[in-house]
Amino acid sequence: MKLTLKIWRQARGAQQGKLVDYEVDGVSEDMSFLEMLDLLNEELTVKGEEPVAFDSDCREGICGMCGVVINGTPHGRGNSPVPTTTCQLHMRSFSDGDTITIEPWKAEPFPVVKDLVVDRTAFDRIIQAGGFISVNTGSAPDAHSVPAPKLKADIAFDNATCIGCGACVAACPNASAMLFTSAKVTHLANLPQGQPERYLRVKNMVGQHDAEGFGNCSNIGECAAVCPKGIPLESISQLNRDLISSLFRKDGFKG
Repeated sequence: MKLTLKIWRQARGAQQGKLVDYEVDGVSEDMSFLEMLDLLNEELTVKGEEPVAFDSDCREGICGMCGVVINGTPHGRGNSPVPTTTCQLHMRSFSDGDTITIEPWKAEPFPVVKDLVVDRTAFDRIIQAGGFISVNTGSAPDAHSVPAPKLKADIAFDNATCIGCGACVAACPNASAMLFTSAKVTHLANLPQGQPERYLRVKNMVGQHDAEGFGNCSNIGECAAVCPKGIPLESISQLNRDLISSLFRKDGFKG
């Protein structure tokens, strides 16, 4: 395939960026989207031009490192019926002669580092604010020593699949990270180990979310529509219930 790529180029975050047109030929439909960008970068390097900077690591849809806006959709969709990560999007979703616009996540808390690379450490700070449990160190307990109801265990597991890619923020017109934050809160809220700090956790994480400059959730649902791991909107409802409950506890702890 031969494609026209309109790629966002920005030397540094403080500088003005712009879309630059590139032609790339010899693209196989079996390539992933990132392999197509690798092909472009090889051609740019041969020409002595600066390659396009983009994030990637595992390229298996696990790590959450990759992520660009493709034709207006975070991670892109192409002909795929379900959301997927950028690295798992294949070029068979496009056609010969297509024009593809590629941009970075656009949200104030995700400043552009270079080209398609953004700084997502705001997510790390939200997790540091409460996305953990405090336990005594020592040998690991038996897996069955703290039983959890299957329904709650399933909900916890589903929310634990969040990879923190940031697509939810990029899709939200308010640049809200509530789907990400609620996934971390809901994961631990449904496990016995997460109960002691349950309500202090949600207050701290939502407070950090707001401090980072993410917008408010207005339940539009764009976040869930592009989430490659299928985190449901119901997770935000769980967060809201726990946040309201936390207001009636002096220390934020369950009791």
